[in-house]
Amino acid sequence: MHFFAKRHPCQPFFTTNTLVISAIFVSLNIISTNVLVIQTPFIRISFSFLSIALFSLLYGPLLGGIVAAIADILGCLFFSPGLFFPGFTLSSFTTGMIYGYFLHNKKITLLRISLASVVVLIFVDLCLNTLWLSILYHKAAELFLLGRLIKCSVFLPIQIATIYVICKPVLRYKMVRQN
Repeated sequence: MHFFAKRHPCQPFFTTNTLVISAIFVSLNIISTNVLVIQTPFIRISFSFLSIALFSLLYGPLLGGIVAAIADILGCLFFSPGLFFPGFTLSSFTTGMIYGYFLHNKKITLLRISLASVVVLIFVDLCLNTLWLSILYHKAAELFLLGRLIKCSVFLPIQIATIYVICKPVLRYKMVRQN
């Protein structure tokens, strides 16, 4: 079976190949979330979305969500001792599910990537993560919302362009390997 070959319905969901690639993407996500990051208490700017979007594109919504949640838990264990909050794990899982739903086994277009990114930014970043921050810091969500809205507005085109530029060559490689 090729590196990114499509799984037959009778094949096991977790193969050795899938587990190894999942571990690679978990580590990529942890590094991009916790090491290569600009962070304030309420806003985080990183390229962690890229590893989750790419993995979800290749393996689907469920595995994308699982890998994103595992990366969140492990990243929290290694880099934020004592600050684990399950809401952010739910946000990570939801992000993987959304990217997988919009991108897996579908023609990758700029519109499709834009829709996925907008849904993630509005539903996960602006709604869920703002809710989790307001619960954690016992402050009104409006205090966090303006800064997060500005960050999302500025970062959205960068996120869309980055996913598009990275995913297209990966899909071309995937198509060549399957033939």
